[in-house]
Amino acid sequence: MNTLVAVAIAPVGVGDELSAHVAEVVKIIRESGLPNKTSSMFTEIEGDWDAVMDVVKRATFVLAEKGIRTEVILKADIRPGFSEMMDGKIDRLNEALNAQPVAQPVASPQPKPATQEDVQSRVTAALGRFGVRK
Repeated sequence: MNTLVAVAIAPVGVGDELSAHVAEVVKIIRESGLPNKTSSMFTEIEGDWDAVMDVVKRATFVLAEKGIRTEVILKADIRPGFSEMMDGKIDRLNEALNAQPVAQPVASPQPKPATQEDVQSRVTAALGRFGVRK
């Protein structure tokens, strides 16, 4: 069954710069032959459930087998009857965005200028709260 996963596989306790370790993970994913896209925080992989999970396992264990503690965050979307979800979801989102009217900013009502009476009334009320009588 077609599955789309977003996975983040990261080493723990190996210092501040993780890119060399993450590159090893992403290399396994890219060499799998499954459709995939990498962004700054996740890599998406699409394919049959078993094939996707096999790639996730191999990508995880490339670090773990070196004795590196490895953290995995995984989100999966299994949607029967759909394929090419990685791009299809974005296409449908963009279609929905284009179909919606662009919200126009609503002008805030401009306050009416205070009159001399308004100012005197506010000052008198404020002074009254402090016990000052005019």
